[in-house]
Amino acid sequence: MTAPDRHATLEAYRARVEAALEARLPPASELPGRLHEAMRYCTLGGGKRIRPALVYATGEFLGVDPAALDAAAAAVEMIHVYSLVHDDLPAMDDDDLRRGRPTCHRQFDEATAILAGDALQVLAFESLAEAPARAEERVATIRLLAGASGTRGMAGGQAIDLAAVGRVLSPAEIEVMHRRKTGALLEASVGLAVTLAPDIAPATRAGLTRFASALGLAFQIVDDILDVEGDPTLLGKAVGADQARHKPTYPAAAGMAAARERAAALYAEAQAAIGPLGPRAGMLAWLGAFIVERSS
Repeated sequence: MTAPDRHATLEAYRARVEAALEARLPPASELPGRLHEAMRYCTLGGGKRIRPALVYATGEFLGVDPAALDAAAAAVEMIHVYSLVHDDLPAMDDDDLRRGRPTCHRQFDEATAILAGDALQVLAFESLAEAPARAEERVATIRLLAGASGTRGMAGGQAIDLAAVGRVLSPAEIEVMHRRKTGALLEASVGLAVTLAPDIAPATRAGLTRFASALGLAFQIVDDILDVEGDPTLLGKAVGADQARHKPTYPAAAGMAAARERAAALYAEAQAAIGPLGPRAGMLAWLGAFIVERSS
């Protein structure tokens, strides 16, 4: 039997979420045009689309119709993009490049960038509210994504990050921050598909939860490593920014060797969590490797 082409599957996921985003974003020809143009500029035509890929791969494993996953995949990506737009602002990370292009506030202006992030955030929840799912499933997906995005998740992690600038954190404290700042949204990507799967076995749910938790933390540790030794042309942004701003990172707290070891251990934990789920979870296993071994 021919082995599945995982790269082709990932590209299919990317094409599918691109279409889902295009269908939900307001056209630049509609007032207010400049705001809509900024939203589209930030969202379309770029990015790894890891979070939507996790939605689709989890849903595929669970037998969920891809059409039922489009709203969740688009919503989690919109939340991610909104966070990037706001993180890039002068009051936060003050970045000039994102995905190889000028950041939103550089391409447009700060006020437009703030509004674009605001609008993307609420559009994400509008997408979930209008998804072709049962009412209780729609409510559950909204609650899940809201929790992952708020003070107990992404926004809270970013607040911890900003408050820790110039301080030395322990590896354990770094992990708490990373699990919120980045891990929560990656965990939600898997959880959104689980929420849309009827009659999922408790053991399967537990395995997917452990997989997502380990992978979410590994993702941000790898990001920390790439900020030190990554290739800017592959990353689409400058490297060394965290060190220049005296931001807490795993390599700064534990050293580069320990950071690599921790990422590898988390990857092994993620793979062990879905190992019992069998070959049908192969795409999830491949995505785990893709995330940990990536160079961008």
